[in-house]
Amino acid sequence: MKLHDTVALVTERIIRRSLSTRDAYLARLEAALQRPPAAQRLGCANVAHAFAALPGNDKLRVVAEKAPNIGIVTAYNDMLSAHAPFQHYPDLIKAEARKHGATAQVAGGVPAMCDGVTQGTPGMELSLFSRDVIAMATAVSLSHDVFAGALMLGVCDKIVPGLLIGALQFGHLPTVFVPAGPMTSGLSNNEKSKVRERAAQGLVGRTELLAAESAAYHGAGTCTFYGTANSNQMLLETMGLHVPGTAFINPGAVVRDELTREALRTVLGGADFTCPPIGRVVDERCIVNAMVALLATGGSTNHLIHWVAVARAAGIVIDWDDFSALSDKVPLLSRVYPNGSADVNQFQAAGGPGFIIRELLDGGFMHADVLTNRPGGLREYTGIPRAAEDGRLHWDTAAASQDESVVRPASSPFSASGGLKLLRGNLGRSVIKISAVPDDRHVIEAPCRVFDSQDALHQAFAADELNRDLICVVRWQGPQANGMPELHKLTPPLAVLQGKGYRVALVTDGRMSGASGKVPAAIHVSPEAAAGGPLARVRDGDVIRLNAPAGTLQVLLPQAEWAARDVVPMPEELRQANGLGMGRELFASMRRNALSAEEGACSWL
Repeated sequence: MKLHDTVALVTERIIRRSLSTRDAYLARLEAALQRPPAAQRLGCANVAHAFAALPGNDKLRVVAEKAPNIGIVTAYNDMLSAHAPFQHYPDLIKAEARKHGATAQVAGGVPAMCDGVTQGTPGMELSLFSRDVIAMATAVSLSHDVFAGALMLGVCDKIVPGLLIGALQFGHLPTVFVPAGPMTSGLSNNEKSKVRERAAQGLVGRTELLAAESAAYHGAGTCTFYGTANSNQMLLETMGLHVPGTAFINPGAVVRDELTREALRTVLGGADFTCPPIGRVVDERCIVNAMVALLATGGSTNHLIHWVAVARAAGIVIDWDDFSALSDKVPLLSRVYPNGSADVNQFQAAGGPGFIIRELLDGGFMHADVLTNRPGGLREYTGIPRAAEDGRLHWDTAAASQDESVVRPASSPFSASGGLKLLRGNLGRSVIKISAVPDDRHVIEAPCRVFDSQDALHQAFAADELNRDLICVVRWQGPQANGMPELHKLTPPLAVLQGKGYRVALVTDGRMSGASGKVPAAIHVSPEAAAGGPLARVRDGDVIRLNAPAGTLQVLLPQAEWAARDVVPMPEELRQANGLGMGRELFASMRRNALSAEEGACSWL
């Protein structure tokens, strides 16, 4: 199938834009590949320290027999439901390594926090920058430099981008990502949202709300909505960094452990195939494939920040114009909550990543000629894994959609475009995901109310001050202001207002991810207010027009009047409060040095 013209054009301009930085990255990768194996290269004391605690047979293999030694970087903790299953993965991996004459060591652990726990609290202001902390922890783990390959154990929001950014600093190593899968389905996401909206109106109390939340989030595995965590897994499949079809197999499923063993076998390669270095796998075409997959599945808007940073880690420069150009042409092939009523388990049952990747390949929307961690290339990722009676893995060819309310072929998509729009105007640049927003809400024009925090909006809602057509501006929520927390707790009150028939929208320099759902939200406004961006000029009562089809976000004022307005500085007491307590003091340099959201909010460039 001929590659779609827009996909080809976007890829070519990324290649041109990235020429010098990508060449420099590949030069470092090639230099690292030329070195002798670690056991020969390092001094005797270094080698002795590295393998002092290995069992005798393993020590003999790696030192005397020069067997490959695989580093495991794990995000295990039993605070996160998604990461709790990783507890026993290292033992399973080490046992499998021995069967193949290799060794494996836990190179290090990385921190992993749960946004669901920290939503609306000061701890949430550590969330975005935890990605860069994870990247640094990954680098520390691999810096012992005694590994022939790496396995990355992580699933959720910032964890996978952080692991990936860190792994790309060691681009010479073959690297396979190992997920743990989603929890089984509980209370549906739609029902959970209804209870949240009723709670926002005071119609149900804490007991009923906690019962609903506990029924939705009830066991080991990722949350079942298609937010950042599950978008991560879809993108890794598309990039060829998983064992094919691993993303959405539940913890405890018969095939799950065998897929983990297969990850070890994959990174080791075989007689006929060598797993390539991750820095070669993640090239410009691979990044474009990930962008296409995000758009085709209505994935998390957080990846407009994270994948910009991931690309930069590989010497590749992408921006929101690239996402926007692709979104105009890439069809929407799935509807999973918040873009539909299905959860990720229904998505998997309907065809999952294998179906989506096949349709995108066959439709010419993805580069087929890319390196992956498997000998069959990206086409191998169209298979769906199962365990045969003998325990061995087999992959079935993805069939037709098993449920066209969840996944559809490229020939009859839910929408001809990916549902992501870039907004430009005198308020800066921002993005909106309209795939879940009703068609009659794609254009909102109304006076605004300006809030300096999400708590202030909640207080106004509770006081019945927002019962009208309204655009809520929530500023001082960008990377430099307070670490750019998720603002999920704004969804219930805004949804209640919309449900009453009011035309409402949100404009913010903060993040909303997939939780914005049916309420139009212009998010990630750049430059942010704390950096002197246009949101710092907005006043209560200004009329704002959010026009998603036209791709505009405007304050409706004469240009001269708007330009003459003072830029309000961030209140000093707010800035100080944002930096105190819950460990936020330690992240001051990250806030100070953070690039804009469109530049990946990187604190390390």
